Amino acid sequence: MPKGTKGDSMADMFKTWRKATRLAQRRRPLSAAFALQDLFKPGPSPTIRKRTRPQSRPRPTRPPPGSFIAGNHKSRSGVIAYRLYTPVGSPRRRMPLVVMLHGCTQTAEDFAAGTRMNRLADELGFLVLYPEQSQKANFARCWNWHAPENQRAGAGEAGMIASLTRHVIDLCNANPARVYIAGISAGGAAAAIIGAAYPRLYVAVGVHSGVAVGDIQTLQSALTAMRGKRTAQPAGKLPRQLPTIVFHGDQDKVVHPSNAGGFLHNLERAGMGPLTLRTVTGTSDGGRAFTRRIYQERSGKPLLEEWTIHGSGHSWSGGSPLGSHTDPAGPDASREMLRFFLARRRGG
Repeated sequence: MPKGTKGDSMADMFKTWRKATRLAQRRRPLSAAFALQDLFKPGPSPTIRKRTRPQSRPRPTRPPPGSFIAGNHKSRSGVIAYRLYTPVGSPRRRMPLVVMLHGCTQTAEDFAAGTRMNRLADELGFLVLYPEQSQKANFARCWNWHAPENQRAGAGEAGMIASLTRHVIDLCNANPARVYIAGISAGGAAAAIIGAAYPRLYVAVGVHSGVAVGDIQTLQSALTAMRGKRTAQPAGKLPRQLPTIVFHGDQDKVVHPSNAGGFLHNLERAGMGPLTLRTVTGTSDGGRAFTRRIYQERSGKPLLEEWTIHGSGHSWSGGSPLGSHTDPAGPDASREMLRFFLARRRGG
């Protein structure tokens, strides 16, 4: 039996008892008493191992209501700067999250001012995340959507923005079933690509003055597409497309208006069943005429909503003059995107 076990302890007690008995037989009672006293000495206290619970990471704290914070997020794909707006109201709500990708020459703060998304967030109750492109990555702050390394899940700019999105969902306890992504120009093209790369993260996509996902892997092919010239399309059936809302000015001189048709082309190639078309025309309060085409599946659920803003150029329709590249006279693209987004949730 190993040393220090219960058997050793019993043997020691037996030896002490025999010693005390011999001393008593030799008429040495005091010595016998001292020997017996050893039996009742307290031994070393057994070591009691306390069960320790593994320390859980403290849950990050959502920024206070009404705050517009700046930060940097590091992932295996790289480091990205961002601005995050938390709307006024109860901090305990699990709110939707809208990711907004700015265009070339813009910053996150400029894009927030031009789209008025923070004001709508207070009104409708959602979080707004504005990733910001670094001038080191692109001197004009364009998202490099044309580069293959930025078009795949888990890599490049797509990976950075998806990781940042997950970080904000965790930070703010956002509703993961109600996460949306939108952008303008290079940001619009990037939003379409990132939505396609992460269909289990984003629920719907908004594209303003952008290019649909296609076989574009060089700057030259991107410029060709932006000029409205057809580029090679990948063969075969496309995966199911996320619900998408598209805005484009028919006087856009930067990204040709014909690019809006690419979203319908991709929807048809995805083979999502017969589509029905409903067309609505109207005029905004600022005097811009518009045509709105709604492509629905058999159940009546809209899969694509395409807005053509007549007389508008390369600018955010209905935006604020406080931001760059806006057309205050047009219908409110921000509000219409939010209507389209918030009507959708994963699994619903």
